[in-house]
Amino acid sequence: MSTKTSRTTPAAETTEQPRITVLGTGYLGATHAVAMAELGFDVTGVDTDPHKVEALQAGKVPFFEPGLDTLLEKNLATGRLRFTTDVASAVAQGDVHFVCVGTPQQRTSHAADLRFVEAATTAIARHLTKDAVIVGKSTVPVGTAARLRGLVADQAPAGLDVELIWNPEFLREGKAVEDTLHPDRIVLGGASERAERVLRRVYAGPIAEGTPVVVTDLPTAELVKVSANAFLATKISFINAIAGVCEAAGADVTVLADALGHDKRIGRQFLDAGLGFGGGCLPKDIRALMHRANELGAYRASGLLQQVDEINMGQRERVVDMTLEACEGSVLNKRVGVLGAAFKPLTDDVRDSPALNVAAALHLRGAQVTVFDPEAGDTARRLFPTLAYATSAEEAVEGADVVLVLTEWDEFVQADPERLAALTQVPRVIDARGKLPVDRWRSAGWQFTGLGRLAA
Repeated sequence: MSTKTSRTTPAAETTEQPRITVLGTGYLGATHAVAMAELGFDVTGVDTDPHKVEALQAGKVPFFEPGLDTLLEKNLATGRLRFTTDVASAVAQGDVHFVCVGTPQQRTSHAADLRFVEAATTAIARHLTKDAVIVGKSTVPVGTAARLRGLVADQAPAGLDVELIWNPEFLREGKAVEDTLHPDRIVLGGASERAERVLRRVYAGPIAEGTPVVVTDLPTAELVKVSANAFLATKISFINAIAGVCEAAGADVTVLADALGHDKRIGRQFLDAGLGFGGGCLPKDIRALMHRANELGAYRASGLLQQVDEINMGQRERVVDMTLEACEGSVLNKRVGVLGAAFKPLTDDVRDSPALNVAAALHLRGAQVTVFDPEAGDTARRLFPTLAYATSAEEAVEGADVVLVLTEWDEFVQADPERLAALTQVPRVIDARGKLPVDRWRSAGWQFTGLGRLAA
């Protein structure tokens, strides 16, 4: 199938609005279900976890995402949105079925675990009672959708017109509501003319705002999301590699990145040197792409991604080493105040969090580590219960021999360095995210060190 990009909508069909089901109510699925209801559709979210369904039906989002709780309550009240564990009933009533389940990394390899995608697709196919479009949104290795089409053909009732297409998601944690309601592009992979018309109706609101629609084949659609994540990860690892050169040469990587960012071919986004990327998407997606590239014999791509991953993980080791250097070679019985636990601001997600990885590594070396995060304290405590947790930045840095800024929350970037300095044992800070105003912190008496920045 050729690829085409369009910003216009074909003439609308006269049939009534399609009813939507969303299988999986984790971060992607819950956000997508709420957003579809906000766009005016009748939506049923389905999950096998009764506790998650109960919470969502009660208007409680089981994770932190700005703005999602308000929209959830609003659309539950309209009656357009509901959540259930009854997949058979939900699918029987639906016309468009979105697969939004997780694809975590397998425990024994870099490959993606596709059990949940396969189970969700099978459940939809078996319970269909009318013609339908199944829409994959989960991030999967290229070639998965073609295999799932065979599964649907085997499991769907005879005589129904059922089509599976791929429509990858491009959500940014902390901005997921905006990204769903006002996406920067919509990709439809493997859609027939009928399926394309249906999806254009589903996304009529964003399309009317000018969001481009890219219609392409299944493999290209599957590769778009992982390729985007791989590119962003490569950009981050590039600037972190250059940060090492800056440290060796006595240069400032922040000023260097600003200068690079003025080049329109490069841009400033994702050029912040620091602790590197984490979370539930970039790390597992680049590893899954690396694994799949190896299977396909695309060894240059897999080799590049391996270097990207190694540079990223090396940044965590570098921050641990910087902390040891600041404490004259040992952190045994030293008090370390850690500001940040989430892998990035505006989320409580601590999956593969560089901040917690560093905190735990220092704890294992005998440090007394106290962590504070504005939103991720509870999720961090469940994952790393042996660390100490504070309820404020002031409590975290009290009596500290060294303070680490590991997540760039505005609360930390805009903090009063004079007030914090007075609480520490030694006013010594390592800015592992490159966001603190250096001159202000140094003027307040802090011994300041940052990745790729001059120490003083």
